[in-house]
Amino acid sequence: MRIAIFGKSFNPEALEYFKLLVQRLEESGCELLIWEPFHEFVKDKMVFGKQTHQFNQASILLSKADLMFSVGGDGTMLDAIQLTGRSGIPVVGINLGRMGFLSSIPRNSIIPAISDILGGRYRIEKRSMIALESPTDLFGGEVFALNELSINKIEASSMVVVQVWVDEHYLNSYWADGLIVATPTGSTAYSLSCNGPILTPDSRNFVITPIAPHNLTVRPVVIPDSSRIRIRVDGRDKQALVRMDSRVAMINHDQELILHKADFEVNLLHRNEEDFFSTLRAKLNWGKDIRN
Repeated sequence: MRIAIFGKSFNPEALEYFKLLVQRLEESGCELLIWEPFHEFVKDKMVFGKQTHQFNQASILLSKADLMFSVGGDGTMLDAIQLTGRSGIPVVGINLGRMGFLSSIPRNSIIPAISDILGGRYRIEKRSMIALESPTDLFGGEVFALNELSINKIEASSMVVVQVWVDEHYLNSYWADGLIVATPTGSTAYSLSCNGPILTPDSRNFVITPIAPHNLTVRPVVIPDSSRIRIRVDGRDKQALVRMDSRVAMINHDQELILHKADFEVNLLHRNEEDFFSTLRAKLNWGKDIRN
C-alpha cells in the first residue's frame, strides 16, 4: 500500500510515536511518501528503515498515494485535507495534539489502528465542505473548508456588523465580535465554543453562529446546506478578518462573501470500532463524574 504522511511539527515527547508509526508501516511493506517540509523536520531526528519519497504539491498524490496519514492534531488534519482536495484520497489522523475530534487515533493506539487499516477493518465517512464562491481572489485558487468560515473583528475595542442573507432572504444584522458558518464537521469546533449546536456528520446542514453577539436574544441558526449564503461586513473598522479553516485573509467593507456547499466531499477513514457518539462522550467527558 502507498501511504502519504503529512505533518508539521510536534513536541519532542511525540517523536517516539511517530517512529513507531513509520516502523510499523515499513514492516508491513508500505511505500511511504512524506510531505517535504515535514521530512525536513524529522530527517535529523530519526533513521528510516527504507527509502522514502517526498511530495511538495497536491498533484503528486493523485497517482502515488492510496491513503494519507495526518500526524498531529486537528489543525494538521485540516491542512492535510487542503492537499487531498478533490482527489478522494482517504485521510486518517494520528492525534499527537490535544482534543482530536478529527484526528481520531490516539497515540497509544497506533499499532492496533494500523493493523485494522491494513487489514481493511475500517469505513469511509464522506464529509461535506463549504466553498467560497466570491470573491475568487481572496485566497487564490479553489477555496473550501471542512470546518468553517469565520469573520472576526480586528480591533478589540469595537464590534463588527455582519449582515447575512440566506437564498437572498435577509436573515439578520449581527452586532458581534464576528460570525461563524460551520459545516456539520465544524459544529464541534469553533462554533461549539460559541454555544453552537452539535450536528451529526451526516446532517445536511450548515449552522450560522454569532461570536459574542451584543443582542443576547440572538441564537445560532441551522439551515439546509443547499442554501446560498451572502455576507456583508460593516462597522467602525474598515476591514475584518476572514478565516477558512487554517487560511486567513483580510476583506474591506465593500466586499461581499458568497458561500455554498462544495460540489465534492472529503473522505475520512475511521476504524470500525469508532463512531461519532463515542467520540463525543470521550472528548467532552459526557457521563463522567469529575468528582471521582
